[in-house]
Amino acid sequence: MAEDLYKVLGVSKGASDEEIKKAYRKLARKYHPDRNAGDSAAEEKFKQVQGAYDTLSDPEKRQQYDQGGMFGGFGGGAGGRGGAPFGGMEGGGFAGDFGDILSNLFRRGGGPAQPQQQRGRDLETEVSLSFDQAVNGAQISVSVPKEERCPTCHGSGAKPGTVPVTCPRCEGRGIDAQSQGFFSISQPCPQCGGAGQIVEDPCPACGGSGLTRQTKRYRVNIPAGVRDGARIRLAGKGEAGPRGGPPGDLFVVTRVAASPVFKRLDGGNLEVEVPITIAEALQGATIEVPTLDGSKKIKVPAGTKHGTIQRLRGEGPPKPRGKGHGDIRYRLEIEVPKELSEEQREAAEKLAETLNGSEPRAELLRRAGR
Repeated sequence: MAEDLYKVLGVSKGASDEEIKKAYRKLARKYHPDRNAGDSAAEEKFKQVQGAYDTLSDPEKRQQYDQGGMFGGFGGGAGGRGGAPFGGMEGGGFAGDFGDILSNLFRRGGGPAQPQQQRGRDLETEVSLSFDQAVNGAQISVSVPKEERCPTCHGSGAKPGTVPVTCPRCEGRGIDAQSQGFFSISQPCPQCGGAGQIVEDPCPACGGSGLTRQTKRYRVNIPAGVRDGARIRLAGKGEAGPRGGPPGDLFVVTRVAASPVFKRLDGGNLEVEVPITIAEALQGATIEVPTLDGSKKIKVPAGTKHGTIQRLRGEGPPKPRGKGHGDIRYRLEIEVPKELSEEQREAAEKLAETLNGSEPRAELLRRAGR
């Protein structure tokens, strides 16, 4: 009996998409081969987690799985779903999956359905990037354990020197038609599994599956300006399909480390907190601030308030799809010393005297009716 995919990820059947993703990432990090070199049990667990997530993260695949497979909604024969014949025909009409199944019986040209090669699974892995790598772009190497085409039989599943033979039950069509009254309902041939061919003498290296477990290394081009959590698709780098089927895709998820200086904002902009002195805020000044590739000078106007924003346009990271560069915002924060020297205290008292005892909160209290 196949293992419960929800149990593999440790979530309930009613888990949300976010809960499923969170559980997958936790387990993928725990059992990733890079963390468990030489541990075959961890590698097998990683494979199970990948397979479970591949199904449960896809709404259509998850629905089919919850219904017991492609034809799971037809359990119990006629009346198996709500008492309707064939699980979906009521009042002379068709509903639910029944129309979808009928559409699968014929090709667009009107002829009988032909066996289709099964596509390999999509895979997902993560890469860790420094802030500078994410801003400037980089080329990162990733190792991915996956099912690859068997090098001994070249994916056919047959022992070298032999070839698969046409399935005698479906005669190579890959489908098994059963008459249901006026209709003929097709399902994958139980003898060949829908492949249309049977391996009589299996390959000793792969046991007839045409696939073997291998670890592949890829160089991933990280685009400049990539953000944390971005998914980069490597087409055709997922698992190989059974019996020579097309491969799936590999999705590389970026994990970007935080910068000690720059804070990411929406819209591709950055923000930097810049301390200034009381004197600079009062009198104005020209100060030096950091940029992504060095430093530049900006002006602090006289009378600058705490939290004032100054902006350098186009100095931020590249925006997605070549839409220029973002900005760097500099938030000016007046730095007040916690302790004053005697000289500083005297200067503060003189400043208070020169301000003639002005009361900055008078207008606030007036508006409040105090």
